[in-house]
Amino acid sequence: MNKLYVGNLSPSVTVEDLKELFGEKKLPVADQVLLKSGYAFVDFPDQNSAIKVIETLSGNVELHGKVIEIDYSVPRKLRSRKIQIRNIPPDLQWEVLDGLLAQYGTVENVEQVNTDTETAVVNVTYATKEEAKEAIEKLTGHQFEDYSFKVSYIVDMDAAPPDQAPRTRRGGRSSREGGSQPGPSGDYGSPRTRQHDFPLRMLAPSQFVGAIIGKEGFTIKEITNRTLSKVDIHRKENAGAAEKPITIHSTPEGCSAACRMILDIMQKEANETKTTEDIPLKILAHNSLVGRLIGKEGRNLKKIEEDTGTKITISSLHDLTIHNLERIVTVKGTLDDCCKAQVEILKKLIEASENDIAAMNQQANLIPGLNLNALGIFSSGLPMFPPAAGHRGAVPHMAPAGYNPFLSHSSHLSGLYGGPPASAMTHQHSTPEQEVVYLFIPTQAVGALIGKKGQHIKQLAHFAGASIKIAPAEHPDSRMDGERMVTITGNAEAQFKAQGRIFGKLKEENFFSAKEEVKLETHIKVPSTAAGRVIGKGGKTVNELQNLTSAEVIVPRDQTPDENDEVFVKISGHFFASQTAQRKIREIIQQVKQQEQKHQQGTAVSPHHAK
Repeated sequence: MNKLYVGNLSPSVTVEDLKELFGEKKLPVADQVLLKSGYAFVDFPDQNSAIKVIETLSGNVELHGKVIEIDYSVPRKLRSRKIQIRNIPPDLQWEVLDGLLAQYGTVENVEQVNTDTETAVVNVTYATKEEAKEAIEKLTGHQFEDYSFKVSYIVDMDAAPPDQAPRTRRGGRSSREGGSQPGPSGDYGSPRTRQHDFPLRMLAPSQFVGAIIGKEGFTIKEITNRTLSKVDIHRKENAGAAEKPITIHSTPEGCSAACRMILDIMQKEANETKTTEDIPLKILAHNSLVGRLIGKEGRNLKKIEEDTGTKITISSLHDLTIHNLERIVTVKGTLDDCCKAQVEILKKLIEASENDIAAMNQQANLIPGLNLNALGIFSSGLPMFPPAAGHRGAVPHMAPAGYNPFLSHSSHLSGLYGGPPASAMTHQHSTPEQEVVYLFIPTQAVGALIGKKGQHIKQLAHFAGASIKIAPAEHPDSRMDGERMVTITGNAEAQFKAQGRIFGKLKEENFFSAKEEVKLETHIKVPSTAAGRVIGKGGKTVNELQNLTSAEVIVPRDQTPDENDEVFVKISGHFFASQTAQRKIREIIQQVKQQEQKHQQGTAVSPHHAK
């Protein structure tokens, strides 16, 4: 909805005059123009067009002797928590803008708008409509250098009734990634929302938590104010534990500044109490990102150690559980050196996370409606921080030193592909159909998948609700070219979860390079009567299947059906491509079975009708 109000119009102005003005200024043509006496409403197809019209014409152009004024037309009932700030200096630091916005209330979201204007434009969502109202009053006309802010309400379709449940407050931090600065049009990339905010997670000895907080919270407030960050100390997690997790939300620079202040406080406290000589820096990192932090043959970590003069160790994989997939990166050295190392470590983690997010967003389009956050298969699809930093109002139970990455429930999968998979569409009172999938993984990855004493594969099987068996090396289906067969048995949901975690595990353990997609070969069996349908006339169906899913799908010719009259279909591709192809093929199988059942029923009934 990008309707504009055009005011201070002369009574002699016509619709043609307005359209002619837009044409002269090379502005987008409005979809609709509703002219009244002294004002008009103009509809535009997109926000960018509306912004361009406001910036170009409002207060700058005369029409029939009167300077026209233009702003968004927002009904009172939709003026709530969302505002737009325009004419922001192109070189203004994000953290400066963040600090300014936070003066008027809790900022839940800041989204940059890509425009053709030289100055920056952001859409801001406050926690309450009162805060948004104050921000409009105080920020309108606010001077920065030679720029004067222009602020308007924008339509808030989520405008809530007064009795809505209170919203989770977020401490006034905006949702910027990294240390980006608003620049000229086109420099921002995609909208910057809090979902992709990457916090710094660290551990602090429990005995120093009081000093970090300070009397009546004075010290933690000072850290927050001086570094323009939000600092959460999770004191209630894991009562009696020797260390407590701390989550810092800010730009990378803000995170580093807050981390340094916290380390300095802990070191001073240790010196005064003579508890220990040196306080190491302990950073928490999701296991899926650690492999890329370490780098191939440990090169990344070695370089950070050499450049900063520190010693860095990472906690063992054996310390991970199905409920906590964070590892501890311990940095030892002087305070200055530890802080230098922290900057480089965070940079690597952010880079790995952003690569995962970009790949996931691209792949998720293959399956409309896919809820990656709910499925909890990859770290990138989840908040990598405790509940306070999750989606507004969502406060799941968290594990002591991290979070629960497996929050999925079967209800989320019911709409995974816009409806339940065909293979799962069974009778209301029957159990979902069991599927068998044969997945081929690199031989060297077998140990990591099994885990110490089989712990990982047992946890994975329990989580997915599937049977997972790895063929021995001497098995005829284990390949000579270094691959082992994994047999997964379970329903559609179990297959998605089990295969997803296996793909993720191979990425986490660096069996594929940081920029390389994990692509595996999968075999599924189909009735020989359905093989032709998968191929289609002249290969049409299989070609369409490959174009749709971006997976390679092959039905080998001249196969001899097995004892169950089934043949193999080979699927190669990344996880989402493989899953989409599997679902589509299962749908074809189900259609063939239903047609066969109808035919059998028709054959059985026809003699009766013939009497």
